[in-house]
Amino acid sequence: MRYLLLSLVLAGVCFATEVKIVSQKFTASEVSSRAKFSGNVVVTKQKDVLKSDELIVFFNKKRKPTKYEAVGKASANVFLRGKEYFAKGKKLIYEPKSGTYTIKGNAVFIDKTTNKKVYGEIIRVNQKDGKYEVDGKNNEPVKFIFEIDDKEASKKLGK
Repeated sequence: MRYLLLSLVLAGVCFATEVKIVSQKFTASEVSSRAKFSGNVVVTKQKDVLKSDELIVFFNKKRKPTKYEAVGKASANVFLRGKEYFAKGKKLIYEPKSGTYTIKGNAVFIDKTTNKKVYGEIIRVNQKDGKYEVDGKNNEPVKFIFEIDDKEASKKLGK
């Protein structure tokens, strides 16, 4: 199996962060300003890791990435505000400028530190301001699952 390794350098606010993409196939178009990676795609950026069957990277006129779209068995382990999260869905989108992650299609977002779990059709997470937004599908509800310490709750209730 032949793997293609491509390193992209993203311009950060104060410093550049290296993004490494590994896949089995790579195609690019200067006309559409897109790069497509397919086959066992793995993207790493510092401690963040995204995996999918396919990834499309969109670029602006200065050839800086503006959006990443991962499809097909898309999942990610990301670190936001000092916490580790796991996300998966049919499509994962990351927009570096706004710091927004969007998970679409049977979306799951898990706080691995507290084991809080959110399920919905679309989940949006803004990395910069720490805001979360979840939409259900048609008549299906959004689900938020978390654990409580029953011993502590009982103490507070005087039991």
